[in-house]
Amino acid sequence: MPSFVAASDGTITWGNEAADEMFGDLRRRPFATVVAPEDVPLVQRQLERKLRGAPLTDYEVDVFTADGRRRRAEISSVPIENGDDCHAVFGVVLPGKPRDPAVRMPELTPRQNQVLQLLGEGASTEQIAGMLHVSKETVRNHIRHILRALGAHSRLEAVAKAHRKGLLRDD
Repeated sequence: MPSFVAASDGTITWGNEAADEMFGDLRRRPFATVVAPEDVPLVQRQLERKLRGAPLTDYEVDVFTADGRRRRAEISSVPIENGDDCHAVFGVVLPGKPRDPAVRMPELTPRQNQVLQLLGEGASTEQIAGMLHVSKETVRNHIRHILRALGAHSRLEAVAKAHRKGLLRDD
């Protein structure tokens, strides 16, 4: 099973034999060199979560193998701690089939992402409006866009889909 260690800056510092076979020698290279460009922000967010103390994260991204093929991969990772600080992350890559090109990560504005995070925390329209200092109608507009972007029919479905895609913070 391909496994790796990434430093806190995202540079790969170690890979096992299976990782070398699948991806080539990644040592001293940033993770972004093998992760599909549209998935780099997700991997960066997950790395930042580890650095803040999240014990375990599981998510899916597309990666490029040494032969240039695009593959869907499940990533499971845990922090490697040194004292009280996380200085590296150990991860396991479970390669799968290529992602269906019709399936895309939703494009949300920073404000829509804030609203999504608050929905994930269970906040109501009124609570979100108060926290963000905007009108309830503005919040509803953001929620409508989020639902369309995620292909969801309800707030609950949107939160579930966002969770599966790794779009929600756990902090």
